[in-house]
Amino acid sequence: MQHARKKHLSTRARVLAGGAVVAALAAGAFGTVAANAADAPKAAAPVAVAQSGTTTSTHLTVDAATEAAQAALDAAEKEGRRVSVAVVDRNGNTIVILRGDGAGPQSYESAERKAFTAVSWNAPTSELAERLEQAPNLKDIPGTLFLGGGVPVTAEGAPVAGIGVAGAPSGGLDEKYARAGAASLAR
Repeated sequence: MQHARKKHLSTRARVLAGGAVVAALAAGAFGTVAANAADAPKAAAPVAVAQSGTTTSTHLTVDAATEAAQAALDAAEKEGRRVSVAVVDRNGNTIVILRGDGAGPQSYESAERKAFTAVSWNAPTSELAERLEQAPNLKDIPGTLFLGGGVPVTAEGAPVAGIGVAGAPSGGLDEKYARAGAASLAR
C-alpha cells in the first residue's frame, strides 16, 4: 500500500511541477514578446517576435494583418471588383478574412487557400501555378490552391504571413490586390 501511495504522490508532484514550468514559460514568453516588440526596429512588416528556449519566431500582428487585408480590399473596390481577402500566419492559420460587399461565395475559401499556398512555399501563387507543369501532383496537397492571387509577406527574408485575394475576373487582378495589401505593410 505504501508503494501505491508513493507512486500517487510522485504523479501529483510531476503534474504540479509541470504546471509550474508551463506557467513560468508562458510568463517568460509574454515578457519576451513584449520586450522584443518594444525594442525591435521597424521591419518591412509590423511583426511580433516570440522567443522561447531554442527557437525564435516572427509573426504578423493582428493589427498589421487587418491593415493589409483592408488595403487589398480597398484596392479592389477602387477598381469596382468584389473580392474576399484572407491573411494567414506563418503556419497557415487564418488571422483575418474580409469578404467584400457582393463577393462570390467561393471567394472566401479561395482567398484563404491562396494565402496558405503563398506562405507555405514563400512564393506568389502565380509562380507556383507555373510549377504545376513540371510537378502536377502539387495541386493534390490539401488546403492549397495554385491560382494567381496569393503573395507571401516576409520579414528579414523569411515568410511571416500570406495574403490571398479571390473574386476578381483573373488571378492577375487578384494578385495585384494582394500585392497592394502587402505593400501597405512597408509604409
